[in-house]
Amino acid sequence: MPELPEVETVRRGLAPVMEGAVIVRADVNRPDLRWPFPPGMAKRLTGQKVVGLRRRSKYILVDLDSGESLLIHLGMSGRMLISGDPLGRFAHDHPAPEKHDHVVFHMDNGARITFNDPRRFGAMDLLPTIGAETHKLLASLGPEPLGNAFNEAHLIHAFRGRNTPVKSALLDQRIVAGLGNIYVCETLFRAGISPKRKAGNIAAACVGGLVPIIRDVLGEAIEAGGSSLRDFRQADGELGYFQHSFDVYGREGQPCRTPGCIGVVGRVVQSGRSSFYCAICQR
Repeated sequence: MPELPEVETVRRGLAPVMEGAVIVRADVNRPDLRWPFPPGMAKRLTGQKVVGLRRRSKYILVDLDSGESLLIHLGMSGRMLISGDPLGRFAHDHPAPEKHDHVVFHMDNGARITFNDPRRFGAMDLLPTIGAETHKLLASLGPEPLGNAFNEAHLIHAFRGRNTPVKSALLDQRIVAGLGNIYVCETLFRAGISPKRKAGNIAAACVGGLVPIIRDVLGEAIEAGGSSLRDFRQADGELGYFQHSFDVYGREGQPCRTPGCIGVVGRVVQSGRSSFYCAICQR
């Protein structure tokens, strides 16, 4: 499932094409994805000007001049693909419709944005722009890891007394929004912390030290266009490249990349997810 860097990469790709443009027609080709689409979605989108695009955790919010916002979640295999871009950034003519093109936005600038989702685990909803943070999918989210509200004091307080593994704590979207399995594994490797350590037993200084590491990992991944594993593509159809920089994720049995370390990357399953780590470097 795309994590924060992948979703932010898609948002940045869509913004130059959608912001300030009008949706002259919205084609909604099925009644639902993971959940039913909101009533009259095509009619409510058609004719609306896109005021701006923003991201909250792993969701994209398309703010419209109607006072509503379109919430988009990519799910496991969802892709937002641009064709006919008038800015000349993407050399893609409009392709023939495909089986899994579930929602298509025809923009007044000639661009077409297609939401393609073979597995149909994605989601879309319409909600009032004002008060969007109270939506059921957003209300319980913690602070953004790249924002000011995510800081050492917040993380130290959130970890205090927690008996869950640090890996699970960092995946808890109520503590920090947008982190997923890939970037938590990479963060803990850089921090030298075993994913099996109990969050409440880690010294406050080490917990606080996770904050800049998380920001560095996410920033590097965004600059690389995210990580392409299986289905992820950027809005221009290109792959992300951060997977080539993984230190531990997906590298089970391979040598640790820390200079001088003789360890190999191991894997342990925690809450149904694979955690990759070096038992020598991470304590």
